Amino acid sequence: QVQLVESGGGLVQAGGSLRLSCAASGRTFSSYAMGWFRQAPGKEREFAAVSGINTYTLYADSVKGRFTISRNNARNTVYLQMNSLKPEDTGVYYCAARNGPLSRDPSSYAYWGQGTQVTVSS
Repeated sequence: QVQLVESGGGLVQAGGSLRLSCAASGRTFSSYAMGWFRQAPGKEREFAAVSGINTYTLYADSVKGRFTISRNNARNTVYLQMNSLKPEDTGVYYCAARNGPLSRDPSSYAYWGQGTQVTVSS
């Protein structure tokens, strides 16, 4: 069982930056692929980034070059550094974990946090 708690969301102007954090419980954090997903009002949850157990990463085309995912296995924490934010980045950001390889599919993740709101004003 893995419990995830996100933090770091907030209101920022377009062009600004935020860093999201996701703290995980459990002793096997390093064996999980950790992903970030987001959901805008009225839209489906979509993939943003994922970090694998071997430091491999994947990004959605919409965030590539602007967002950076990283993890600190000693602290059981995964981060999402978001730069050059755009109004279309607005949404609830969720951290998720899966015991398996990297995946862009949210249905393949077994564990989810409660989400943190990110609002980017124009």
